[in-house]
Amino acid sequence: MKIDLSNHIVELIDKYHESKAEQPRAYLGASLLGHECSRYLWYTFRWAYKQTFPGRVLRLFRRGQMEEETIVSDLRAIGVDMRYVGTHQLELNIAPHLGGHPDGVAVSGVPTAKKTPHITEFKTHNKKSFDDLVKNGVEKAKFMHYIQMQIYTRRKALTRALYYAICKDDDRVYTERIKLDIEVADKYIKRGVDITLAEHAPSRMSENPTWYQCKWCPAYDLCHKSKLTKEVNCRTCAHSTALSDGTWKCEKWDDIIPTEFQHKGCRSHVLHPDLVPWEMEPVDEWNCSYDGKTNGEDGVSSLEIIYGVIGKVASEFDGTIESGEGSPGGEFGRIYNKERDIPKEVK
Repeated sequence: MKIDLSNHIVELIDKYHESKAEQPRAYLGASLLGHECSRYLWYTFRWAYKQTFPGRVLRLFRRGQMEEETIVSDLRAIGVDMRYVGTHQLELNIAPHLGGHPDGVAVSGVPTAKKTPHITEFKTHNKKSFDDLVKNGVEKAKFMHYIQMQIYTRRKALTRALYYAICKDDDRVYTERIKLDIEVADKYIKRGVDITLAEHAPSRMSENPTWYQCKWCPAYDLCHKSKLTKEVNCRTCAHSTALSDGTWKCEKWDDIIPTEFQHKGCRSHVLHPDLVPWEMEPVDEWNCSYDGKTNGEDGVSSLEIIYGVIGKVASEFDGTIESGEGSPGGEFGRIYNKERDIPKEVK
Protein backbone atom coordinates (compact mmCIF):
# COMPACT_ATOMS: atom_id res chain seq x y z
CA MET A 1 0.00 0.00 0.00
CA LYS A 2 1.38 3.38 -1.00
CA ILE A 3 1.38 5.98 1.75
CA ASP A 4 1.11 9.41 0.16
CA LEU A 5 2.56 12.12 2.38
CA SER A 6 2.95 14.74 -0.37
CA ASN A 7 -0.04 16.85 0.60
CA HIS A 8 0.89 16.79 4.29
CA ILE A 9 4.49 17.78 3.55
CA VAL A 10 3.41 20.64 1.28
CA GLU A 11 0.91 21.82 3.88
CA LEU A 12 3.60 21.96 6.55
CA ILE A 13 6.03 23.79 4.27
CA ASP A 14 3.40 26.34 3.25
CA LYS A 15 2.39 26.94 6.87
CA TYR A 16 6.05 27.54 7.71
CA HIS A 17 6.37 30.24 5.05
CA GLU A 18 3.06 31.80 6.05
CA SER A 19 4.26 32.05 9.66
CA LYS A 20 7.28 34.10 8.57
CA ALA A 21 5.28 37.06 7.32
CA GLU A 22 7.28 40.28 7.47
CA GLN A 23 6.15 43.58 8.91
CA PRO A 24 5.31 46.30 6.39
CA ARG A 25 8.13 48.55 5.23
CA ALA A 26 8.63 51.87 6.97
CA TYR A 27 8.92 53.60 3.59
CA LEU A 28 6.93 53.60 0.35
CA GLY A 29 8.97 51.58 -2.13
CA ALA A 30 10.02 52.78 -5.57
CA SER A 31 8.71 49.49 -6.96
CA LEU A 32 5.17 50.73 -6.24
CA LEU A 33 5.34 54.33 -7.44
CA GLY A 34 4.16 53.49 -10.96
CA HIS A 35 0.93 52.01 -9.62
CA GLU A 36 -2.23 53.39 -11.22
CA CYS A 37 -3.99 54.32 -7.97
CA SER A 38 -2.72 57.00 -5.60
CA ARG A 39 -5.20 55.98 -2.92
CA TYR A 40 -3.83 52.43 -2.94
CA LEU A 41 -0.35 53.85 -2.36
CA TRP A 42 -1.62 56.03 0.50
CA TYR A 43 -3.28 53.02 2.13
CA THR A 44 -0.07 51.02 1.72
CA PHE A 45 2.10 53.71 3.27
CA ARG A 46 -0.37 54.11 6.13
CA TRP A 47 -0.40 50.34 6.85
CA ALA A 48 -4.18 50.54 6.52
CA TYR A 49 -4.67 47.03 5.13
CA LYS A 50 -2.77 43.79 5.41
CA GLN A 51 -2.11 41.73 2.30
CA THR A 52 -1.41 38.09 3.01
CA PHE A 53 -0.25 35.39 0.62
CA PRO A 54 -0.63 31.60 0.73
CA GLY A 55 2.52 29.57 1.16
CA ARG A 56 2.62 28.56 -2.50
CA VAL A 57 2.79 32.20 -3.60
CA LEU A 58 5.44 32.97 -0.99
CA ARG A 59 7.50 30.11 -2.42
CA LEU A 60 7.11 31.66 -5.87
CA PHE A 61 8.45 34.95 -4.49
CA ARG A 62 11.41 33.07 -3.06
CA ARG A 63 12.09 31.44 -6.41
CA GLY A 64 12.29 34.87 -8.02
CA GLN A 65 14.76 36.02 -5.39
CA MET A 66 16.88 32.90 -5.82
CA GLU A 67 16.98 33.48 -9.58
CA GLU A 68 18.95 36.69 -9.01
CA GLU A 69 22.09 34.76 -8.11
CA THR A 70 21.90 32.80 -11.38
CA ILE A 71 21.38 35.97 -13.42
CA VAL A 72 24.37 37.67 -11.80
CA SER A 73 26.50 34.58 -12.47
CA ASP A 74 25.52 34.56 -16.16
CA LEU A 75 26.19 38.28 -16.58
CA ARG A 76 29.61 37.98 -14.96
CA ALA A 77 30.36 35.03 -17.25
CA ILE A 78 30.07 37.30 -20.30
CA GLY A 79 32.22 40.03 -18.76
CA VAL A 80 29.70 42.29 -17.01
CA ASP A 81 31.15 43.76 -13.81
CA MET A 82 28.27 43.30 -11.38
CA ARG A 83 28.34 45.06 -8.00
CA TYR A 84 25.94 45.65 -5.08
CA VAL A 85 24.05 42.37 -5.49
CA GLY A 86 22.50 39.84 -3.14
CA THR A 87 22.98 40.75 0.51
CA HIS A 88 25.04 43.78 -0.54
CA GLN A 89 22.31 45.61 -2.43
CA LEU A 90 22.25 49.38 -2.33
CA GLU A 91 19.71 51.04 -0.06
CA LEU A 92 18.57 54.17 -1.85
CA ASN A 93 16.96 56.97 0.15
CA ILE A 94 15.00 58.43 -2.73
CA ALA A 95 13.21 61.12 -0.72
CA PRO A 96 11.76 61.41 2.80
CA HIS A 97 9.54 58.32 3.26
CA LEU A 98 10.60 56.89 -0.15
CA GLY A 99 13.19 54.16 -0.61
CA GLY A 100 14.25 51.14 -2.58
CA HIS A 101 16.86 48.46 -3.24
CA PRO A 102 18.05 47.98 -6.86
CA ASP A 103 19.00 44.41 -7.70
CA GLY A 104 22.47 45.55 -8.60
CA VAL A 105 24.72 47.87 -10.62
CA ALA A 106 26.48 46.77 -13.81
CA VAL A 107 29.54 48.98 -13.49
CA SER A 108 30.83 48.03 -16.93
CA GLY A 109 30.74 45.34 -19.59
CA VAL A 110 27.12 45.53 -20.77
CA PRO A 111 27.20 44.54 -24.46
CA THR A 112 26.90 47.52 -26.87
CA ALA A 113 27.66 49.90 -23.97
CA LYS A 114 30.63 48.35 -22.19
CA LYS A 115 31.80 51.58 -20.51
CA THR A 116 28.36 52.73 -19.35
CA PRO A 117 27.24 51.82 -15.83
CA HIS A 118 23.67 50.51 -15.54
CA ILE A 119 21.20 50.07 -12.72
CA THR A 120 19.98 46.46 -13.02
CA GLU A 121 16.58 44.97 -12.31
CA PHE A 122 15.91 41.23 -12.48
CA LYS A 123 12.37 39.89 -12.89
CA THR A 124 10.75 36.51 -13.45
CA HIS A 125 7.56 36.13 -15.51
CA ASN A 126 5.04 33.49 -16.43
CA LYS A 127 4.62 32.73 -20.13
CA LYS A 128 1.73 35.14 -20.74
CA SER A 129 3.49 38.02 -19.03
CA PHE A 130 6.79 37.25 -20.74
CA ASP A 131 5.23 37.11 -24.22
CA ASP A 132 3.61 40.49 -23.63
CA LEU A 133 6.94 41.90 -22.48
CA VAL A 134 8.75 40.65 -25.60
CA LYS A 135 6.03 42.05 -27.85
CA ASN A 136 5.61 45.48 -26.23
CA GLY A 137 8.74 46.25 -24.21
CA VAL A 138 9.11 47.24 -20.56
CA GLU A 139 7.48 50.67 -20.62
CA LYS A 140 4.22 49.42 -22.10
CA ALA A 141 4.06 45.88 -20.71
CA LYS A 142 5.46 46.50 -17.21
CA PHE A 143 5.02 50.18 -16.46
CA MET A 144 5.66 49.83 -12.71
CA HIS A 145 9.01 48.15 -13.45
CA TYR A 146 9.80 50.95 -15.90
CA ILE A 147 9.12 53.66 -13.32
CA GLN A 148 11.08 51.75 -10.68
CA MET A 149 14.15 51.75 -12.93
CA GLN A 150 13.72 55.40 -13.88
CA ILE A 151 13.71 56.38 -10.21
CA TYR A 152 16.69 54.20 -9.29
CA THR A 153 18.70 55.46 -12.26
CA ARG A 154 17.91 59.08 -11.40
CA ARG A 155 18.81 58.73 -7.74
CA LYS A 156 22.04 56.87 -8.50
CA ALA A 157 22.99 59.67 -10.96
CA LEU A 158 23.31 57.23 -13.87
CA THR A 159 21.88 57.42 -17.39
CA ARG A 160 20.98 53.80 -18.20
CA ALA A 161 19.28 50.77 -16.66
CA LEU A 162 19.35 47.12 -17.71
CA TYR A 163 16.16 45.08 -17.42
CA TYR A 164 16.72 41.32 -17.34
CA ALA A 165 13.65 39.05 -17.46
CA ILE A 166 13.34 35.25 -17.35
CA CYS A 167 10.33 33.19 -18.40
CA LYS A 168 9.68 30.65 -15.64
CA ASP A 169 7.96 28.27 -18.07
CA ASP A 170 10.77 27.74 -20.59
CA ASP A 171 13.79 29.76 -19.35
CA ARG A 172 13.72 32.28 -22.20
CA VAL A 173 15.55 35.51 -21.45
CA TYR A 174 14.62 39.05 -22.46
CA THR A 175 16.86 42.06 -21.87
CA GLU A 176 16.29 45.73 -22.54
CA ARG A 177 18.39 48.82 -21.94
CA ILE A 178 16.37 51.71 -20.53
CA LYS A 179 17.39 55.35 -21.02
CA LEU A 180 16.89 57.74 -18.13
CA ASP A 181 14.02 60.16 -18.62
CA ILE A 182 14.63 62.83 -15.98
CA GLU A 183 11.21 64.39 -16.38
CA VAL A 184 9.46 61.05 -15.84
CA ALA A 185 11.66 60.10 -12.88
CA ASP A 186 11.15 63.44 -11.13
CA LYS A 187 7.40 63.33 -11.78
CA TYR A 188 6.98 60.00 -10.01
CA ILE A 189 9.33 60.89 -7.17
CA LYS A 190 7.21 63.99 -6.57
CA ARG A 191 4.09 61.85 -6.75
CA GLY A 192 5.48 59.64 -4.01
CA VAL A 193 6.38 62.61 -1.81
CA ASP A 194 2.92 64.13 -2.26
CA ILE A 195 1.19 60.86 -1.36
CA THR A 196 3.27 60.15 1.74
CA LEU A 197 2.82 63.67 3.13
CA ALA A 198 -0.91 63.83 2.36
CA GLU A 199 -3.06 64.05 5.49
CA HIS A 200 -6.07 62.67 3.64
CA ALA A 201 -6.58 59.82 1.20
CA PRO A 202 -6.25 60.77 -2.50
CA SER A 203 -9.08 60.10 -4.93
CA ARG A 204 -9.74 56.54 -6.07
CA MET A 205 -8.63 55.57 -9.56
CA SER A 206 -12.28 54.65 -10.15
CA GLU A 207 -15.48 55.32 -8.22
CA ASN A 208 -16.97 52.21 -9.82
CA PRO A 209 -16.54 49.28 -7.41
CA THR A 210 -16.93 46.83 -10.30
CA TRP A 211 -13.95 48.28 -12.20
CA TYR A 212 -11.65 45.33 -12.91
CA GLN A 213 -8.50 46.88 -11.42
CA CYS A 214 -10.38 47.74 -8.24
CA LYS A 215 -11.88 44.25 -7.93
CA TRP A 216 -8.39 42.71 -7.91
CA CYS A 217 -6.91 45.25 -5.48
CA PRO A 218 -5.89 43.92 -2.03
CA ALA A 219 -7.39 47.09 -0.50
CA TYR A 220 -10.77 46.57 -2.22
CA ASP A 221 -12.74 45.98 0.98
CA LEU A 222 -11.32 49.06 2.66
CA CYS A 223 -11.75 51.28 -0.39
CA HIS A 224 -15.06 50.17 -1.88
CA LYS A 225 -16.86 47.74 0.41
CA SER A 226 -16.72 48.07 4.22
CA LYS A 227 -14.57 51.24 3.98
CA LEU A 228 -13.22 50.30 7.41
CA THR A 229 -9.59 49.49 8.18
CA LYS A 230 -8.87 46.38 10.23
CA GLU A 231 -5.43 47.63 11.27
CA VAL A 232 -4.65 49.49 14.51
CA ASN A 233 -1.21 51.09 14.49
CA CYS A 234 0.25 54.58 14.70
CA ARG A 235 -0.18 55.20 10.99
CA THR A 236 -3.92 54.53 11.03
CA CYS A 237 -4.31 56.96 13.94
CA ALA A 238 -5.71 60.47 13.52
CA HIS A 239 -3.08 61.79 15.96
CA SER A 240 -0.09 60.88 13.75
CA THR A 241 1.47 62.96 10.98
CA ALA A 242 4.14 62.06 8.41
CA LEU A 243 6.71 64.88 8.44
CA SER A 244 8.79 66.17 5.54
CA ASP A 245 12.04 65.05 7.23
CA GLY A 246 11.04 61.38 6.95
CA THR A 247 9.79 60.94 10.52
CA TRP A 248 6.33 60.54 12.07
CA LYS A 249 5.02 62.78 14.84
CA CYS A 250 2.35 62.00 17.42
CA GLU A 251 0.32 65.11 18.21
CA LYS A 252 -1.03 63.48 21.36
CA TRP A 253 2.41 62.96 22.88
CA ASP A 254 4.02 65.86 20.99
CA ASP A 255 7.01 63.75 20.01
CA ILE A 256 8.56 61.77 17.17
CA ILE A 257 7.32 58.17 16.99
CA PRO A 258 10.08 55.53 16.83
CA THR A 259 9.58 53.25 13.83
CA GLU A 260 9.52 50.10 15.95
CA PHE A 261 6.69 51.53 18.04
CA GLN A 262 4.56 52.51 15.05
CA HIS A 263 3.51 48.88 14.56
CA LYS A 264 1.94 48.76 18.04
CA GLY A 265 0.23 52.07 18.68
CA CYS A 266 -1.32 52.89 22.05
CA ARG A 267 -4.64 53.09 23.90
CA SER A 268 -5.07 56.74 22.79
CA HIS A 269 -5.46 55.55 19.18
CA VAL A 270 -8.23 57.29 17.23
CA LEU A 271 -9.16 55.89 13.83
CA HIS A 272 -8.24 58.18 10.94
CA PRO A 273 -11.44 59.64 9.44
CA ASP A 274 -10.50 58.43 5.95
CA LEU A 275 -10.31 54.84 7.19
CA VAL A 276 -13.87 54.52 8.51
CA PRO A 277 -17.30 54.66 6.83
CA TRP A 278 -18.71 57.20 9.31
CA GLU A 279 -18.40 60.95 9.73
CA MET A 280 -16.04 62.06 12.48
CA GLU A 281 -17.67 64.11 15.24
CA PRO A 282 -15.10 65.76 17.57
CA VAL A 283 -15.65 65.18 21.30
CA ASP A 284 -12.59 67.01 22.61
CA GLU A 285 -8.95 67.48 21.60
CA TRP A 286 -8.05 63.78 21.81
CA ASN A 287 -11.34 61.93 21.35
CA CYS A 288 -13.98 61.76 18.65
CA SER A 289 -17.27 60.02 18.01
CA TYR A 290 -17.94 57.47 15.26
CA ASP A 291 -21.44 56.10 14.80
CA GLY A 292 -22.40 57.34 18.28
CA LYS A 293 -19.40 55.75 20.01
CA THR A 294 -16.57 57.78 21.54
CA ASN A 295 -13.23 56.61 20.17
CA GLY A 296 -10.00 57.48 22.00
CA GLU A 297 -8.37 57.33 25.40
CA ASP A 298 -11.61 58.34 27.18
CA GLY A 299 -13.85 56.12 25.08
CA VAL A 300 -13.75 52.70 23.47
CA SER A 301 -10.63 51.45 21.73
CA SER A 302 -10.22 51.39 17.97
CA LEU A 303 -10.25 47.58 18.02
CA GLU A 304 -13.63 47.69 19.73
CA ILE A 305 -14.92 50.10 17.10
CA ILE A 306 -13.67 47.85 14.30
CA TYR A 307 -14.86 44.51 15.63
CA GLY A 308 -17.95 45.62 17.54
CA VAL A 309 -17.04 44.04 20.88
CA ILE A 310 -17.48 47.10 23.09
CA GLY A 311 -16.00 46.71 26.56
CA LYS A 312 -14.18 43.46 25.86
CA VAL A 313 -10.82 44.87 24.76
CA ALA A 314 -10.29 47.79 27.12
CA SER A 315 -10.74 45.46 30.10
CA GLU A 316 -7.83 43.35 28.83
CA PHE A 317 -5.53 46.32 28.24
CA ASP A 318 -2.55 46.13 30.57
CA GLY A 319 -0.55 49.12 29.44
CA THR A 320 1.91 51.26 31.32
CA ILE A 321 3.63 54.48 30.44
CA GLU A 322 7.22 54.88 31.52
CA SER A 323 7.75 58.38 32.87
CA GLY A 324 10.91 60.29 32.18
CA GLU A 325 12.33 63.58 31.05
CA GLY A 326 10.93 65.56 28.17
CA SER A 327 7.47 65.04 26.74
CA PRO A 328 4.74 63.12 28.64
CA GLY A 329 5.82 59.53 29.01
CA GLY A 330 9.54 60.12 28.46
CA GLU A 331 11.43 59.63 25.19
CA PHE A 332 8.16 59.06 23.38
CA GLY A 333 5.76 57.74 25.95
CA ARG A 334 6.72 54.08 25.82
CA ILE A 335 3.39 52.34 25.95
CA TYR A 336 3.25 48.59 25.96
CA ASN A 337 -0.05 47.02 25.06
CA LYS A 338 -0.26 43.30 25.69
CA GLU A 339 -3.51 42.93 23.75
CA ARG A 340 -2.84 43.85 20.12
CA ASP A 341 -4.60 40.96 18.41
CA ILE A 342 -8.20 40.65 17.36
CA PRO A 343 -10.29 39.92 20.49
CA LYS A 344 -10.90 36.23 21.06
CA GLU A 345 -14.64 36.77 20.72
CA VAL A 346 -14.33 37.58 17.01
CA LYS A 347 -11.47 35.32 15.97
